Amino acid sequence: MAADHTSGPLALYIHWPFCKSKCPYCDFNSHVRERIDEARWRAALLAELDHWAPALKGRELQSIFFGGGTPSLMAPATATALVERAARHWSFAPAIEITLEANPTSVEAARFAELKAAGVNRVSLGVQALDDAALKFLGRGHNADEARVAVALAAKLFPRFSFDLIYARPGQTLAAWRQELTSALAMAGDHLSLYQLTIEPGTAFATAFARGDFRLPDDETQGALYEVTQDMLAGAGLPAYEISNHARSGQECRHNLVYWRYQDYLGIGPGAHGRLTLDGEKRALKNFRAPETWLGAVEQDGHGGEELLVLSSAERREEMLMMGLRLSGGIARADFRAATGMEIEAALDPARVASLSDSGFLALDKHGLRATDAGRQRLNAVLAVLLA
Repeated sequence: MAADHTSGPLALYIHWPFCKSKCPYCDFNSHVRERIDEARWRAALLAELDHWAPALKGRELQSIFFGGGTPSLMAPATATALVERAARHWSFAPAIEITLEANPTSVEAARFAELKAAGVNRVSLGVQALDDAALKFLGRGHNADEARVAVALAAKLFPRFSFDLIYARPGQTLAAWRQELTSALAMAGDHLSLYQLTIEPGTAFATAFARGDFRLPDDETQGALYEVTQDMLAGAGLPAYEISNHARSGQECRHNLVYWRYQDYLGIGPGAHGRLTLDGEKRALKNFRAPETWLGAVEQDGHGGEELLVLSSAERREEMLMMGLRLSGGIARADFRAATGMEIEAALDPARVASLSDSGFLALDKHGLRATDAGRQRLNAVLAVLLA
């Protein structure tokens, strides 16, 4: 496959698929295994990295993101090997962001110093709640005190850190969420991720919810919880830059911005995806999802790719809208034109755009297209109208 030297910076996603236990709300590609041959997994991840390097020669790597699963369960030596191999293949941007997702258990927090030595300069902690009863309901392996200790250690060791919280939990009141957010802001850095609890198909929560084991707050309460979140975070200087992500100016997660801006990224590991400009065409990469299937494919073929498809202009338009409208800043005209080969007005039904704009859900101006605050709150419905 010929190299493409003209497509700008590149991001790298590395998927570590293993967890100690499966959280009941989680629909990510995560798996529990009694034993893991880490040397074998490390070799496979390095091999897949080596496989893609020639096709992406000459690109500058602007971010690396270790996701999962639970990559903080990975030996720091594995992270070191992957960062070093990436540095052999590509030049690193001067301010490269290297993020690793971590659980705030005491065992995993003990590895933070070694992970920093491996090159990690940003951690994202899966705190999820600062209430022990809520943590138990969410199936987490830590308590609130452990979470606070882990966040404090991350703040001490890493120049940048973030943590996640889940809200709209069963029985959660506005007063309780205000109190929890106040506690979170007191220990936060420059970035927070705040996700509304949703019931995803195929999860343990989906089964329990269908049985009637618990109920979520009603729509009015969920809306009020969302508004409180936006108001408190904006008031603390961390406005939303994406539906669920808040940061001080300049402290946004640079890796995730690559996804939302529809730029190029390589995904390695089981179930990883990529969007790559190769030979002048945008391609979608999808790896085998099952860990052992991916591992066998890499050991046989040098990579675990299940599909590598050229995306049509219509597919690029749809993907860019789905990703870019999540951002508070929306989609710039030049970026849309570069990705799709079309102007925004030519790519979308003007009557639908006008209807959504008149309803207060979209804004189209000389800068580009963006969803309003109200539009981002119900983005799936907005997209359904736009893409119908």
